[in-house]
Amino acid sequence: MFPLGSVLFPYMPLQLRVFEERYLMMLASILESEPAEFGVVLIERGQEVGGGEHPFSTGTVAQVLELVAPEGFVGLVAQGDRRIEVIEWRQDAPYPQAVVRELPALVWDDALTPLRVLAEQTVRRTLSLASEFTDDAWSANVALSEDPVEAAWQLAGIAPVGPLDQVAMLRSTSMAGLLRAIFDHTEAAADAYRVPGPGELDADDLNTDDLDPDDLDPDDPKA
Repeated sequence: MFPLGSVLFPYMPLQLRVFEERYLMMLASILESEPAEFGVVLIERGQEVGGGEHPFSTGTVAQVLELVAPEGFVGLVAQGDRRIEVIEWRQDAPYPQAVVRELPALVWDDALTPLRVLAEQTVRRTLSLASEFTDDAWSANVALSEDPVEAAWQLAGIAPVGPLDQVAMLRSTSMAGLLRAIFDHTEAAADAYRVPGPGELDADDLNTDDLDPDDLDPDDPKA
């Protein structure tokens, strides 16, 4: 298991630089199997290195696609596969290990196409807004898989939302629930990127606590 500070979704890429001894041991162990894979869970609190993590229980299996080993660390490229839930953490393991169960795969229904279109439009529109404020967001024009199940998970992966929202989406129990969660969380996140237009400011948005009466000019008609 690899606790991280971000959520990995099925069908989404993952790039890691591994240098801590316990995770190098983990890589050596998983490379003995085919396919080489490990679980990824979001850290609820704590840090990615040094121990002391408290991860969420829902995660994703990452399948290793490529490994490079420059001096001092190992770089790997992986892709999210199936979802898992941690049943029990093994306390005496040399690196994070857990007993897990696989979560059921979500099933596509063509009747969900309108909801999928709505979710995709919302994600792409919000990515366009986010691009004006951050360089970390995915491109609004990023290509998705032609497979509807893969595309739905990729939408969740590129949506510019916070990690707790991502965990909520990862826990979806149906395809309809996933698409609705993508729309709802992304629509809520979009509010943070919108600039209020004229007349849209609420009185609560005006902070008068720091206003100094001496700054007001009684002869100024605007005062």
